Amino acid sequence: MIKIGVLASGRGSNFQSIIDGIKAKEIDGQIVALVVDNPEAGAIERAQANGIPYFIVEKKDCPGKGAMDRRIVEILKGKKVDLVVLAGYMRIVGRELLGKFKGKMINIHPALLPSFPGLEAQKQAFEYGVKVSGCTVHFVDEGTDTGPVIEQTAVYIGDCKDAHEVSERILPYEHKTMRKLVANFSKGRYIVEGRKVRYESGL
Repeated sequence: MIKIGVLASGRGSNFQSIIDGIKAKEIDGQIVALVVDNPEAGAIERAQANGIPYFIVEKKDCPGKGAMDRRIVEILKGKKVDLVVLAGYMRIVGRELLGKFKGKMINIHPALLPSFPGLEAQKQAFEYGVKVSGCTVHFVDEGTDTGPVIEQTAVYIGDCKDAHEVSERILPYEHKTMRKLVANFSKGRYIVEGRKVRYESGL
């Protein structure tokens, strides 16, 4: 069983997908901490409803460079976390946090990387006029959405009327992909070889 730490900033629907995967016994793991940088985050209610410990770490309470990351590291290390999942976490991960969990931190991005990295990926894809977008789960590195790709799911968006519709169409696939990937982490391991990622089942 793996111990999972989740970082979120918003409603926490991908966080919920992991909770649901654990309840369905697809994921052999336990979420031992939710860390949010926003006291209004909907993810907090989801944590409360499921008895998951949560921690609010705001920038204003962490003066000085790297202080916020150090506080998060303290929480995650204290909970003996094996895997850190960024589920709609809207802050750049600093070197200190990344260094402590390199190769053990993943992020979900609502586009097919390396296309449309950064914020508002769905809007970028819609405005560019692509017919297919989707979502990517990748390891987190020092760049913005530049880490090795673990899994991608393609979604047809050619008939979407606006960026909001693109977001709504991709979101269920984010949930499914995230749930699958965390389940895989709980039963085996992903090995990074350059930019290639391969999976070895522990079963």
